[in-house]
Amino acid sequence: MTGLRRSGFWAVAFAFLVVMAFATLPSPLYGLYRERDGLSALTITIVYAIWAASTIAALIAVPYISARIGRRGVMLAAVATMMVAAAELAAWKALPGLLVGRLLTGLAVGMAAGTAIVYLIELRLRADPTASPVRARTIGTSVNVGALGLGPLVAGCLAAWVSHPLTVPYLVWIALGAAALVGLAVAPETGAPVAAGNPFRVTLPVPAGAAGLAAFAANGLFAGLSGLLLTTVFHHTSHALAGATLFIVFTAGVLSQLLTTNLRASRVFALGTLSMLAGLVLLVTSVRLSTPSLAMFLVSGGLIGAGAGAVYKGTTGLVLDRTAPENRVAMSAELLIVLFVGLSVPVIGAGVALDQGASPPNTVLVFAVLVGLGVAAAGWGLLGRRPRSSPQAA
Repeated sequence: MTGLRRSGFWAVAFAFLVVMAFATLPSPLYGLYRERDGLSALTITIVYAIWAASTIAALIAVPYISARIGRRGVMLAAVATMMVAAAELAAWKALPGLLVGRLLTGLAVGMAAGTAIVYLIELRLRADPTASPVRARTIGTSVNVGALGLGPLVAGCLAAWVSHPLTVPYLVWIALGAAALVGLAVAPETGAPVAAGNPFRVTLPVPAGAAGLAAFAANGLFAGLSGLLLTTVFHHTSHALAGATLFIVFTAGVLSQLLTTNLRASRVFALGTLSMLAGLVLLVTSVRLSTPSLAMFLVSGGLIGAGAGAVYKGTTGLVLDRTAPENRVAMSAELLIVLFVGLSVPVIGAGVALDQGASPPNTVLVFAVLVGLGVAAAGWGLLGRRPRSSPQAA
């Protein structure tokens, strides 16, 4: 532990937490934007799509950026960009300001997500060259998933209890960003320079990519529609409840990663797939009962989140363990591009369907069936390709 403190490990983990939490911070606030400015479901979907597109663009660029300015340089840039986005969102609350703020947020998230896990592994090995990277990787994937639930929880509680809900959460994250910059200033660099013109050609294994895409499609479906469903189906308008719902989903993802440490990869994938499928069934059932069940809805979110967390952890270990150190940032970015595509497509598709007049329960049914088929197919494909003697999940 002392070596980890000296290496700057926890400073990087904290910076990663702050940036990823900011990614989903506005989720429980969209209702306030919608009420104040009369934004349609399609407009909110466009806001989300801009964030997703800029995140993916940053992930495509991050291997090249990291090769030029190093791991620490990318993390510093990510935190600084996040702080600019927070300041812009706090100062410019109209729709154009929301669009610009989410675009900047996506750039920050892409840079941090594409770099941090590899950086943490390298810092761990720098502190102790004989150490296993498993712990560092598990911490990294847990921070990635858990932070996505922390942001909405804090923002939702602040929105319920403070007088300026569209300002205070962003100011809080500016302060957290400043603390993260101080910590990163003392973290060492680990990335070796890459010769100019290196094409960073890596190939993400198709089964791993398909499993990750399907897992985050399930997560995205629930997370993207939860706020609307709470209001229209369950008739709960509490911003704190909206934030807590997402917190349950992503916290379940963290717990599933921590509880499957000693299981074989094949077992982790199987359990994750079954958990997601069970969650999707409960999700559809909860909103289509004659008296919709909020408790069942929350349980479905926990099952979906737990399954997605297990699959994400497994795919990350699978691809990084088989990748040369100099290509890990590029491979990590490829995996995350697939994950963010999976996270985004159901949300955007459902937003368009709702804008065209589809009811929330019918929208959930159609997209849950499509996502469920993808989850089952990806799980079958991945498990069918992995040998029974696969190594333990990392």
